[in-house]
Amino acid sequence: MGELRELTAPFVVPGPSGVAVRDRLKHLTAQDERVLRLVGDHLGSLASRDLKTRCAAGLEHDSERWAERKRALTQESSSRWAGSITKATHDQWALARRGQLAHIQSLDAGVRTISHRLSLPVGEKGSKRAPSGYGTRQEWFAKSRRLHVLEDRLGAARADREAGVVHVVRGGKRLLNSRHNLDAAQLTVPEWRQRWQAGRRFLQADGESGKRHGNETIRVTPDGEISIKLPAPLAHLANAPNGRYALTARVAFAHRGEQWADRVTADRAVAYRIHEDTARGRWYVTASWTIPPVQTVPLATARAGGLVGMDTNADHLAAWRLDDHGNPVGKPLRFGYDLTGTAAHRDAQVRHALIRLLHWAQRHNLAIAIEDLDFQADKTREKHGRKKRFRNLISGIPVARLRARLVSMAAELGITIVAVDPAYTSRWGAQHWQKPLTTKTRKTSRHHAAAVAIGRRALGHPIRRRTAPPPAHRSDEQGHRTVQARPGTPGREETRPRIPGTRTRSVRTGRGANAGDQNAQHRSGRSAEHGSWQQDSLPLSP
Repeated sequence: MGELRELTAPFVVPGPSGVAVRDRLKHLTAQDERVLRLVGDHLGSLASRDLKTRCAAGLEHDSERWAERKRALTQESSSRWAGSITKATHDQWALARRGQLAHIQSLDAGVRTISHRLSLPVGEKGSKRAPSGYGTRQEWFAKSRRLHVLEDRLGAARADREAGVVHVVRGGKRLLNSRHNLDAAQLTVPEWRQRWQAGRRFLQADGESGKRHGNETIRVTPDGEISIKLPAPLAHLANAPNGRYALTARVAFAHRGEQWADRVTADRAVAYRIHEDTARGRWYVTASWTIPPVQTVPLATARAGGLVGMDTNADHLAAWRLDDHGNPVGKPLRFGYDLTGTAAHRDAQVRHALIRLLHWAQRHNLAIAIEDLDFQADKTREKHGRKKRFRNLISGIPVARLRARLVSMAAELGITIVAVDPAYTSRWGAQHWQKPLTTKTRKTSRHHAAAVAIGRRALGHPIRRRTAPPPAHRSDEQGHRTVQARPGTPGREETRPRIPGTRTRSVRTGRGANAGDQNAQHRSGRSAEHGSWQQDSLPLSP
């Protein structure tokens, strides 16, 4: 068995730094929709031009070029629209750079895996820690060709990164490629064109504290009236003073509506984005603002009184409550979800499962322990070979989406999230906890055993339940048998306290007068200490 990697210490996950709420724009007139499309198309063309300029500058871009870009956009829109466009361009360019780095890391992992498997003899068996050689000569030859393809892609990607070249598609690469296969996308040419135009529009403006209602470009009053500052070429469409267009629709944010109203009343910055859902034929407005970082509690405080260990799976969350000593308490719970269907349906399923988990933890006033997972390196097909079903299983676990949802929803309920190193939790949980927690009326799964392992690691306890029994004889001469108590716990190595009542089946009540004196029990009259060593039962209820 190889060496185990060093485990990172548990930590309290920081809360979210921003808030976003959305509402539908109802009762828009035909003129309102026409103006929104004209403004969005005009600003979208400016955003496309600005993004092209920013990508051409590459790594040589500086503040002077930024100011030059903003001045060029101001002439065809306004200074505030120009500021919003340039900021969105920088965010998109930075996102493309991060995606480019992730792509390079994925290609590099694939190249290293194929190179290692090609170096092994054909048909050589692998292990849990190392991949095997390829099964046949035909597969070896096909993978050698794929290695050259991946090396070419990796070289091109690294050259682009060194030169500061990124590849960005406004509107989305997936939607662009679906134009060549409309049957599979179940779209007609007019429908695709409508989605493409809607995706390339630009109707978003950053807020500014101290200005009227927190945003001068897209202004929303406390009573829900929306007005837009029109770009200079479209100023003739204004129906309100100062070159503004007021929509007939009113918005009322149901979620966090009071927080939003407090901000706009106090003239604090609020950013807005207006977009069209072409599939439903609806318009929406999204309001967002930053919030101060949530003050996280110390790890010791989060551990006090125990916590809830949670294991994330492809179709459910497995949870079990643990006390502060690391013992499972009560019954395990399973919160299922179905991740098939549309993105909105998957997101709703995750939210419904999480809210049930959070309400359960809130009733017991406990923190939640999760794994600090990242499956990006494990999704490549080169690592797991023909195990397509296993790769699909890993790809189906909603790690990033679930963690983001959990952190934001837990912050609203005042629940602390503790993240732990995910190494060996499933394996050690099944090894040390699955069988002992299984009873005649309850069959413990590997996932619930992993939840116990995650909770124990978050509490600072070892995952294993007991050390080996004394090797010399059945006395306590070799030291304490359990690792349940921490080394610094007072009385850990002292004699056992006198416990009234029956301790074993062979000793009746009242026969343990010398129970505290361990040395006095080294004789034949103390059969309890000379019996076979056995595991004490676990406390499964509070």
